[in-house]
This record gives sequence, structure tokens and C-alpha cells, in this order.
Amino acid sequence: MELPKVALIEHSFDPQRIEDIPAEMSRQLRVLRLQDRVRPGDTAAVTAGSRGVSNIGIITKTIIDELKRVGARPFIFPSMGSHGGATAEGQIKVLEGYGITESQMGCQILSTMEVAYLGDAEDGFPIYVDKYAMEADHIVVVNRIKPHTKFDGPIESGLMKMMAIGMGNQTGARYYHQAAVRLTFQRILETVGREVLRKCPVLCGVGIVENGYDQTCLIKALLPEEIPKGEETLLVIAKERMARLPFHDIDVLVIDEIGKNISGTGMDINVTGRNRDILGDYTTSPRVGRIFVRDLTGETEGNALGIGLADFTATRVVEKMDRRKTYINCLTAVSPEKGAIPLYFDTDREALEACFTSIGDRAPQHVRLVHIKNTLLLSRLSVSQAFEGEITANDNLRRLNEWETMALDTQGNIISPFD
Repeated sequence: MELPKVALIEHSFDPQRIEDIPAEMSRQLRVLRLQDRVRPGDTAAVTAGSRGVSNIGIITKTIIDELKRVGARPFIFPSMGSHGGATAEGQIKVLEGYGITESQMGCQILSTMEVAYLGDAEDGFPIYVDKYAMEADHIVVVNRIKPHTKFDGPIESGLMKMMAIGMGNQTGARYYHQAAVRLTFQRILETVGREVLRKCPVLCGVGIVENGYDQTCLIKALLPEEIPKGEETLLVIAKERMARLPFHDIDVLVIDEIGKNISGTGMDINVTGRNRDILGDYTTSPRVGRIFVRDLTGETEGNALGIGLADFTATRVVEKMDRRKTYINCLTAVSPEKGAIPLYFDTDREALEACFTSIGDRAPQHVRLVHIKNTLLLSRLSVSQAFEGEITANDNLRRLNEWETMALDTQGNIISPFD
């Protein structure tokens, strides 16, 4: 099999970021004058999700410190639906991977899969919230704002989603995903979010936006009544700042790793353009012919949700897959197709050959191949020479080395330029 020539390119994004994150986080919270809303000794529950949010440990620790400053007794509760194997212990372990531990945060982490029932929404489905959160005097909702992987709307993945899917634990997440098939995901998130704001002691929300380099570029603290509209504004900014691939037509996309710390779907469909879902099978930009996934992240701990969006994978991925965690997450999210195992091979060479032979009679020098580490890190890409003209014409792209034949090791596996 003849391999195409590839080169490493640099993809530039808006570099604006927050230099002093604790200072900005403190400033945002102090603007809200939480001391006017918190009585000394009040308990305050702070959400902690499963996504790999940049600087989430620093942000969470600053929130805890600010709550203590105004006299509250804060604690953290995992807010991640069915992740971590849908167990209290598993969710604590997920947080440890992000540096969120009791010793590092200086407060308790109270983890349970039990929920409190808040009554039914107007559409008839039940509303659930984490038991410990509902027992607290206040709740602080924290999440990254970004495009969702199931739908497009004014509110997608962020604070309103955290109040539904995250704070509802597996019980809520399962009901809401099922109801979304009938009512749409946007309606579910907005309905549940507004019910939580109405019935729960939400003290404030903290929305986080990241730039194309996976760096924190904006933090906004919002009072409860500001959250819905505030999140809409933050989502517009997040979509502008989000990293995307610079090419529309791609024959083969090689992804070194997928995982729940990268995206809810393992690989972000807003980057790959590939989706299969009961809410609607659709393809967005870019248009990708074949996707080859090489590995899982360590942080995903065997949860391989999203592997079903690939055409090919490696035997090592299948061997690392924790079927229980993957199946629980897939079924809770009403997305069994995203856990389907694609054709898999013992070596990358075999997988690449399957990619090349299934895209049509394309000569190697004409194959439009893009190789990325994951769908979060897109500032450096390895691409084939077929993109040379587009690279030259794009001021945001710069080639870093000479065109050389794609390198494999003696076992027939890709030597990744990102390691």
C-alpha cells in the first residue's frame, strides 16, 4: 500500500485568553454580591461535571474559596448524568482526574445517584435533581458553554443542560433523553432548566467559554434570573471561538483518541461533521468520507461512546472498551448507535488500507487526509499534500515541515506527530 505524503501544519485561532483565572473568577462572583444572598453557615452545593473543561480545578477551587469568604459552607457534588459507570464512586473517580478532590478543593465531595423528585413538567415528564443539592441552602451551577452534539438552538450545552442532564443524575438524564425523542432536546433543556431555576435554591451560574486552543477565554457569573438570556449570549461567543477543521472536503480523517473528556460524543460532531442519532441522522461541515479512530483517552476510563461514529478502529480500542460504562452511557443518552463497534484491525496500516480502498479509485497523492490528536486540539494538524493549494491560500494556516511519506513504525502503526 502506497501512503500519501503529509506535513504538519499550524492552524491559528483568536489567542485571547484569561491570564489570571482566579482573579477573574473572584471578580465575577464579587460583582454579584453573594454576601447579600447568603447567611453565615448556609450550605452551598457546587456542580462538577465530567467534561474536560480547561482549568476546571482552578475555577472550582476559587468558587469554593469565594463561598467561604461570604460565610457559606460549600461542598461539591458530581453532576454528570450516567458517566463514571453511573455509580457514586465512579463519579468521584472521574473528578479526581481533573484535580477535584476534597484535599485540593478544601471541602467535601458528596456523591450519590439518588435524586429528589420535584414534580412533573407541563409536558408530563418528571423533574429530578441530585438529593444532596436539593438539601443545600444554595446551588452554584458551573459549566462550559459550547455547541451541543444533538441539536442546534439558542441554548445548547451549558448551564441549562447542567441543571437537567447533569444535576438529574442517571435517573433524570435517562428520562430527559427519552422525552427528547418526542419533544426535542431543546425543549427539554429549556423546560427542565426553567423548572430547576423556579423550584431550586440556585444562587448563581458560572458560564465558561474556551478559545480554539482549549484555553479559558471568558468567565461570566450570572444571577439565577440572568442565566437563560446570559447563556444565549455566551453561546454565540463560544461558536465564534470554537476550533474547527479548516477544510470542507476530507476523504480520510484519522483521530488519535476519543473520550468523554473530549466531548459528550467522544469526538465532537461539530468538528467531524459526522452524526447518527434517533433525533435525526445528519451531516454537517466538513464532509468526511472515512473516520479512523486509533485509541481512547485515559481519562475516559474505557467509556467508548462515540466509537460508532467511526468507520474503522484498532483492536487496542476494542480491548480497552469498558462495555458496561459504554452501554450505560449509550442507553441513558438513547444513543446505542454511538457504541456500535466498527470494523477493527490489529495495525494502523490495515485500517488505513481499508480507508483508502473504500473511498473510491483515488490515487494516494490525491487522497485528502487529515490527522488530528482529538477534536479539542486543532491548532496542529497533519495533512496530506492534496491540501497544499488550500494551505497556501489560507492566512490562518502555516506548513511547519517538508512533505514526507506518512510514517509507520515497525509494527505498522502510525508514528503520531502529536506525541
